[in-house]
Amino acid sequence: QVQLVESGGGLVQAGGSLRLSCLASGRTFTRDAMGWFRQAPGREREFVASISSSGSMIDYVDSVKGRFTISRDNAKSTVYLQMNSLKPEDTAVYYCTAGAWYSIAARRPAGMPYWGQGTQVTVSS
Repeated sequence: QVQLVESGGGLVQAGGSLRLSCLASGRTFTRDAMGWFRQAPGREREFVASISSSGSMIDYVDSVKGRFTISRDNAKSTVYLQMNSLKPEDTAVYYCTAGAWYSIAARRPAGMPYWGQGTQVTVSS
């Protein structure tokens, strides 16, 4: 089992920045690819970004490319999502996930075995 705990969400004005963190525990962190999904009210959970276990492969949804950066610190068992130039449409609950790279590369939440509890990000206009 893997336990994931997100932090770093909050309220920010459009154009601002936030950094989300996800601390993993329960098994060897370097086994898993990690990723972030988000879910806005009334919408399905959608893929945001992912990073392979070594950090050599990274993927982003087009809407956040150039604004968001995913990274991981394997020594701290933590994955980060640096979010810059935030827009009101980025408002959502952000979830951390862990699993095999081939699963997260599919960008479908149903394929991911482990999830955090989520952290709210609200961007005001």
